[in-house]
Amino acid sequence: MNLRESFDAPAPAIVLAEGEFGKTGGKTSNGVVIHSELFDARAVIDSATAGQSPADVLCREDVPDIPIVDSVSEALEAAPKAEALIIGVAPAGGELPDAWISGIEEAVRAGCDIVSGLHTFLSEDEHWADLAEAHDARIFDLRKPPRDEELRVGDGSVDEVDADVVLTLGTDCAVGKRTTTFELYRAAREEGLNAGWVATGQTGIMVGAQAGVVIDRVPADFAAGAVEDLVKEVGADHDLVFVEGQASLTHRAYSNVTLAILHGSWPDAVVIADEPERTSRTHFEQFLVEGVEIEISLIEELSEADVAAVSTWGDPKVERERYDLPVANIYEEKGLDKLLSAVQETCADRTSSSPARERS
Repeated sequence: MNLRESFDAPAPAIVLAEGEFGKTGGKTSNGVVIHSELFDARAVIDSATAGQSPADVLCREDVPDIPIVDSVSEALEAAPKAEALIIGVAPAGGELPDAWISGIEEAVRAGCDIVSGLHTFLSEDEHWADLAEAHDARIFDLRKPPRDEELRVGDGSVDEVDADVVLTLGTDCAVGKRTTTFELYRAAREEGLNAGWVATGQTGIMVGAQAGVVIDRVPADFAAGAVEDLVKEVGADHDLVFVEGQASLTHRAYSNVTLAILHGSWPDAVVIADEPERTSRTHFEQFLVEGVEIEISLIEELSEADVAAVSTWGDPKVERERYDLPVANIYEEKGLDKLLSAVQETCADRTSSSPARERS
């Protein structure tokens, strides 16, 4: 899915983040407000933080100074030209909470398109479909998998992509893979490189990736093929393709998705995102985080990629002593430059050693 084809960026939007803005559960809302190249967030709906500033809630200074309000009504007052309502929270079970219904209905009646990351597909519900049609609004269910006729197994055709492919993997969920991917993409663009990126989750699609799919909704046999198609699509028009990873290769609950992304993208270089203070997995405290070294070993065993660097949320000086790799925090001075330089050097080394780009 490429939402850039459906909106003129930056499209004014209001963001529903009820009860989760600034928290891990609101990472989609947080990402849209901080990063989106596609949507221009004009107001955030979250009764828990209403009246505060996004800078204070997100602990960042480089975010838009927009109002956080209690309701959709207040958001529409603050942003009367909003073209879309972003549902930026995935509540437990993925169902639409009853408390949100009237507000979303109000947004549709105001002509807002609905961009949803819910597991429940609003476009397939007669009530929402009829309401949207009556008010000339559209519903985008980002978790919808590709149609059956678009699904295929991976066949290695990604090997023919001329672009350098860089995949961000990690040691766990919610360790900054999407953030690292986007920041590397943005830094590459600022350097004048012809870069694009592929999203594998709903937040990345909302932020404005050139192509994306919510990979955890794709049937297992076809996940690698879906990623392969996305990389081929973006690689056809760009010299450098960044790919967002999910979970980790050592994650007992989600490693199948991680492996599908690794094999589908078949990258030249990998950046590993890590939270060094984390010892147990997010939402799975019974599982320990295995660490960077094991992830590197598995990446090298299961692909032909070179691990280029570690993107850490810890102290890079401390972490550099652990690994024989460049290590940087993207939000520290020159941190992003170090990661991008490491990626470029890795890709250049591979090209010079294999001028015909025989990547199979």
